[in-house]
Amino acid sequence: MATSPARLLTHLPLSLIVTVAIFASLPLWVARIGLYEYLALEVLIWSLFAMAYNLMLGYTGLPSFGHAAFFGIGAYAFGLWQFHAYANLWACLAASLLAAALAGAVVASFISHRRGIYYALLTIAFGEMFVFICIKWHTVTKGEDGLLNIRRLPAELGFVSISLKSNVELYYFVLVLFAIVVWLLWRLVRSPFGHVLQAIRQNDLRVSYLGYNVWLHKWLVFVLSATLAGLAGGLFAMAQEGAYVQVMTLQWSGIVVLMTLTGGGLVSFWGPVLGTVVFFVARDVLGALTETWMIWYGLMFMLIVMFKPEGIAGLLQDLAARIRPGRHSPAVPPTTAVSSKSAQAGHGAV
Repeated sequence: MATSPARLLTHLPLSLIVTVAIFASLPLWVARIGLYEYLALEVLIWSLFAMAYNLMLGYTGLPSFGHAAFFGIGAYAFGLWQFHAYANLWACLAASLLAAALAGAVVASFISHRRGIYYALLTIAFGEMFVFICIKWHTVTKGEDGLLNIRRLPAELGFVSISLKSNVELYYFVLVLFAIVVWLLWRLVRSPFGHVLQAIRQNDLRVSYLGYNVWLHKWLVFVLSATLAGLAGGLFAMAQEGAYVQVMTLQWSGIVVLMTLTGGGLVSFWGPVLGTVVFFVARDVLGALTETWMIWYGLMFMLIVMFKPEGIAGLLQDLAARIRPGRHSPAVPPTTAVSSKSAQAGHGAV
């Protein structure tokens, strides 16, 4: 039976509606506070990337420090498909998704049997391998110069063609994709599959004892996260009108980790969005005052880790609990409870 519009609205979380409404209003007032429209576009694209990454870190407890490689692969796939195959927006975005998914599937096949520091080190190794390939494969990627003159293709919708040449036009197109992807992620993390991911974060050994295929779940979430990172990369290539190897490096992989942790991705579905907003506003506001703005951002991150590891979202949750005691509920669904003894047993092995 088809789902009615009214029934569909009941499945839309209020937080998603509010977030999309705030983002939709950004171009109307962002210039009035001294910022610019392209900043809003950057925040939206990197928020999508950070939320895809949080499937790994926040929900499954898998520390990937090479995830920017898939972001860059999506950007390169978008440009290469546009130049050498078919200059259609949907085809180029599909190429971004497919290329990042294939790369993620290969990497996940090699690392999904590991955990902890060994898992993290392998993600760094594979990420740097992709960077090396993009730099040296000059005939395809143009090396460190990157792919230039990537066009902002129009969105073809049957008999209607929507131009995406201006920042505002592209921003609202990205916002539509952002809303769709985030709604799907919201449903995913609250599904039985999402609950298994959270149980793996708590104790993967106990999850395997319950009969679940832990390797397969880790493989699937890695591929899904890499695929969505590739989508964000394709959108970023269109926004910047180019694809560059710099966004694939360990530096940007680390920055997306900072965004996720600063915002509170470990305790909140919306933490990565908060962290992304803070990072880019800090870059532009503090960057206008001093060239050493990253030092001050780093100090802020250190303070958060030391005094509020749950991040900005955790701080907001605590404030909400104090204002409305008894009505506060965590943004992340409850996970399978495990004892500290079994948790140590599950995470102590390689």
